[in-house]
Amino acid sequence: MEVPPYETIRAYKDGIETLEAVGWKVKAIVCDGRRGVLQGFSVPVQMCHFHQAAIVTRYVTRRPKLNAGQDLQSLLRHLPHVGEAQFTLWLELWYDKWEVFLKERTTDERTRRWHYTHRRIRSAYYSVKRNLPYLFTYLRHPELNIPNTSNSLEGIFTHIKKNIRLHGGLRIHQKQPMIEEFLRSQ
Repeated sequence: MEVPPYETIRAYKDGIETLEAVGWKVKAIVCDGRRGVLQGFSVPVQMCHFHQAAIVTRYVTRRPKLNAGQDLQSLLRHLPHVGEAQFTLWLELWYDKWEVFLKERTTDERTRRWHYTHRRIRSAYYSVKRNLPYLFTYLRHPELNIPNTSNSLEGIFTHIKKNIRLHGGLRIHQKQPMIEEFLRSQ
């Protein structure tokens, strides 16, 4: 079976089914925000705060020139430190302040078609708004002790990748038992 070069939604679902089939109890999922992963699971899903901030940064850059981008990036820095109601209120206030700006349109003189002038900031905002129901799952289910980032999991994968690189000459069928043994020992 050929492995696709990227993660698929089906791979996530298959992975969870495989874990459950061998006796694991999946209590919650913390993910990076890939579309489709956030919906469709029977357990609580938490969107990683770090990945949400990275998505916003991808759209507005690390040093946004526009005030709307600076304000949105500043708002995201508070995400791990506030509750859902407070963050939602701040996001709504941000939108109220910048609504007219976000709706500005530019018309292409040649084609006569218009597009939103500030598409990247709009995309950053709508990403946060779309993911908002998943950003505070960890607070809604304190009994599950869900982390608000996927950092600890990323650390495990980094360790696995590092060990695999040390054995670079191995073929995939030789690497797989090494990975499985590492995961069993956790």
